[in-house]
Amino acid sequence: MTYDYLIVGAGLFGSVFAHQATQKGKKCLVIDRRSHIGGNIYCETIEDIRVHTYGAHIFHTSDREVWDYVNQFVSFNHYINSPVAIYKDELYNLPFNMNTFSKMWNIRTPQQAKDIIQKQIEMLDIQQPKNLEEQALKLVGKDVYEKLVKGYTEKQWGRDCTQLPAFIIKRLPLRFTYDNNYFSDPYQGIPKEGYNALIEGLLQGVEVKLNTDYAVWSKEHPQEAEKIVFTGMIDEFFDFCYGPLEYRTVSFETEVLDCDNYQGNAVVNYTEREVPYTRIIEHKHFEFGTQPKTVISKEYPAEWKPGIEPYYPVNDEKNQELYEKYKQLAQTRPDVIFGGRLGAYRYYDMDKVIRAALDTAKEYL
Repeated sequence: MTYDYLIVGAGLFGSVFAHQATQKGKKCLVIDRRSHIGGNIYCETIEDIRVHTYGAHIFHTSDREVWDYVNQFVSFNHYINSPVAIYKDELYNLPFNMNTFSKMWNIRTPQQAKDIIQKQIEMLDIQQPKNLEEQALKLVGKDVYEKLVKGYTEKQWGRDCTQLPAFIIKRLPLRFTYDNNYFSDPYQGIPKEGYNALIEGLLQGVEVKLNTDYAVWSKEHPQEAEKIVFTGMIDEFFDFCYGPLEYRTVSFETEVLDCDNYQGNAVVNYTEREVPYTRIIEHKHFEFGTQPKTVISKEYPAEWKPGIEPYYPVNDEKNQELYEKYKQLAQTRPDVIFGGRLGAYRYYDMDKVIRAALDTAKEYL
């Protein structure tokens, strides 16, 4: 065997595993079908602005070990995620907090907000929610749901909320403080050196082959590695033998604008279903940029089709049952470790991907 580990995918999971294995003296080869490392956290520079090519990635964690781990490779600025939402001609702060409620109902105190929400929930009298709409109404009442949840969720999933299962929304956090910090994690920010530098640090000393498809490479090199770490789609690995899992995807419309500040915030959500994009990202605000021009990206969610990048697993009951079949099949391949959001068919925040990769590496190394 030429390598101890063939790692398929140069995203966070694969790169962390490669780093840990290399530290233990293992010989690794990382391959990726794309022309760059970093997976979906890859950034490109446009007009001297670091642009999040595959959508906004804001690092946040409560896991001190993960925080210390990434800080070996990059340092972080003090960016705090405080998105705003636009509904028709109204602008609201996110997450749902006292700034949101005071704007929505012209009130000032937490008790006033609690009373309004409770009254709306009681008037609806939903005992056992039959779908996502009823579940959301039972959690936040009519006004918050219709202005800030309904349209955005329907665009994300490409389905009416009445057609989505209730369990998708287990909770919708309501904060009765004037705090626009979207995350409650103590560690948060954007790498000052950029996400590319994080991945480059993780892969230092590791052999990497880009523009390399696993299906092709494995046929040409069938006995090159002792074990495989596969971070692609688990259903694709098994040639979709039980049928394809469903994913949602996102396309981006990125443009350079001849102004220094387009929307005054890094993340602005558009919650009306009639607006085709879910949000606009203005990248320079992640790093407090003062460049004379700005770069924005509009995000358009869509159904995934073969040949385009899958983003979000559709974790409804039907797809979970199908994934369990693939998971059982994976147990027949002890030479393969499946990981990452596509290998594990689950949505991961970045810190959770790193934690999973560290734990997996510890188990196998």
